[in-house]
Amino acid sequence: MQDSTPIAVGIDVGGTKTHLRAEAGGNPGPGQSAVADHVRMSVADHVRMSRGWRPHDPLSAAAWLAALIDEALPQGARPAAVAVGGHACETPRQCEEIRSALHTLLGVPCLVVGDAELLAPAAGLDKGVGLVAGTGSVAVGRLPGGDTVQVGGWGAVLGDEGGSAGLVREAARALWAAHDRGDPPDALAARLIAAFGVPEVPALGAALESATQPSSEWGRHAPSVFAAAEDGSPIARRVIAEGGRALASLVVRLAGRGVPVDDVVVAGSTVLVQPALYEAFTGALAEALPSARPRPLRVPPVEGAVALARSLR
Repeated sequence: MQDSTPIAVGIDVGGTKTHLRAEAGGNPGPGQSAVADHVRMSVADHVRMSRGWRPHDPLSAAAWLAALIDEALPQGARPAAVAVGGHACETPRQCEEIRSALHTLLGVPCLVVGDAELLAPAAGLDKGVGLVAGTGSVAVGRLPGGDTVQVGGWGAVLGDEGGSAGLVREAARALWAAHDRGDPPDALAARLIAAFGVPEVPALGAALESATQPSSEWGRHAPSVFAAAEDGSPIARRVIAEGGRALASLVVRLAGRGVPVDDVVVAGSTVLVQPALYEAFTGALAEALPSARPRPLRVPPVEGAVALARSLR
């Protein structure tokens, strides 16, 4: 198949899971026969954990991506173009270094961007803000001249407010503050104590600090925060409301730097799964930027990576 139809490979590397999708057909590459868009064929649809993804080591990241492509594609199949949206790909320099290393390994056109940059093309838009709130949180857009601007995405320890790991961190902070005030433990305390397997609120600090991978290890306990809110915990509800405002503030920061924010494409395993957080975000966004239109993404973000890969050929 690789001799007659080009294979576009799109990869969405998330904080927890990676999704690779490969399609044959569409726009042909040099020396390849034309195939109509309507006969595009699925070559691979592969999901795996993101363990081992090290975006701050370009050579390692490129080798990881190349191994993933080799693992996912049928034997003998080769990509004609590859586009990657990578979690924690934070600067143009970092993305370019990974792209260059990947191109050297594969010998085909490659593109590497931050994972939030997949959202607008996945939604069928030529421009627009991408906002991700899954394990972490980040927003990205483009200036009228085309330069990319990214805000947020600073990791569970320092940022990622509104993402699952950030919500758990802020929930623990709020519980410590309540404990210091002498307030009795509420539903949030009971839920987080049980989730972390500790006997009391003060022990949550050691539990969080012992995590070797804070983003994933903290983030998996976010459902406890939302369950506590449903149980009636005012602390949990406040944490969720503040998380929604933090997500809206990412869009406000982009607007302040001159990025058009008319369309805000929203994705992520936290914000789209938890209505309370999404409603807190959209309410805060409407108050701060009434002209901005939030658009929940209804297809996997990897669709945007495939679209970008097709644009390379």
